[in-house]
Amino acid sequence: MDATVKNKLAKDLGGYIQDHQGIETMVMDVSRISSWTDYFIITTVRSTGHLKGLVRNIQIFLKENDIPILHRHKKIHEEGWVLIDCGFMVVHLMDEETRKFYELEKLWFSGETVYQSSKSS
Repeated sequence: MDATVKNKLAKDLGGYIQDHQGIETMVMDVSRISSWTDYFIITTVRSTGHLKGLVRNIQIFLKENDIPILHRHKKIHEEGWVLIDCGFMVVHLMDEETRKFYELEKLWFSGETVYQSSKSS
């Protein structure tokens, strides 16, 4: 898949997640610093119910765009973090506490932010 297409799909998924009430959604291009993926998509969820609904909606988006899921948790627990691996992009759905604890944005600070929602969502 072409790099421009990957970039557009990652940004589109970021916007889609934001439209489905993801909080402080961001898309980071980590292709220059990661050998195993090109994009991280990170968002905060409000509850387990919100998380489950968002996973279902993301699956719809991925199916509509012919993007295979390489790995994801089969069962959503109250762990605070679900990861969906699509190869060229990895989606991180995290509760607020988990996101603050792991601070992926700071850990991968060398990545370029290519999409970021407003903080007021």
